[in-house]
Amino acid sequence: MTEPTYTGPMVEMRNVDKTFHRGDQPIPVLEGLTLDVPNGMFMALMGPSGSGKSTMLNLIAGLDRPSKGVVRVANEEVSSMSDGALAAFRARHIGFIFQSHNLLAVLTAAENVELPLLLAKLSRSERRQRAQTALRVMGLEDRMNHYPRQMSGGQEQRVSIARAIINDPSIVIADEPTGDLDRKSADDILELLVRLNKEFHKTIVMVTHDPLAAERATVIHRLDKGKLA
Repeated sequence: MTEPTYTGPMVEMRNVDKTFHRGDQPIPVLEGLTLDVPNGMFMALMGPSGSGKSTMLNLIAGLDRPSKGVVRVANEEVSSMSDGALAAFRARHIGFIFQSHNLLAVLTAAENVELPLLLAKLSRSERRQRAQTALRVMGLEDRMNHYPRQMSGGQEQRVSIARAIINDPSIVIADEPTGDLDRKSADDILELLVRLNKEFHKTIVMVTHDPLAAERATVIHRLDKGKLA
């Protein structure tokens, strides 16, 4: 994995609003949000349910667009991209880790990790080699040919992290990555995220309700009613 060489922040959000609508009723979620996430930072985002944490992640990842304001990630303005450009941007720059592992039960660990590479111009052997390297980093070299049902929840989450980093993303987006895990498994996952940050210089933005998880981050931000507290 390579270290990004951007000169500015990895994430820049300027005066960002996000409003959803239920019929004719506007529902403001984010209001006037301005934030920089420096390259190489491990940032934890906390706040009550409904405060806008997941919405903020979706804006950074290009899964949603702001109602107002500018979002730049890896020196690219994602808030103004077309759908096709956003898809290409996500494939190139974003690694996703979710609370649910989202592994396909009919595929082995290595095959699940390879999925993001299927659209890349790589041979089958190249894809498999990259998947093996990612799983080795996650400590799962001996689980490459195991199916999800043959692994623990913590091992499944490590497979999902391997899948998230297989494309060498600029930034890793983690939405409650330890929410379904016991304390020991959660601590193991957090150690891996710290390693990705410190050893491989990956920028990480993590939403969590767990104060012990947030303490592993470089900095903690709190959202309350759509604004940074």
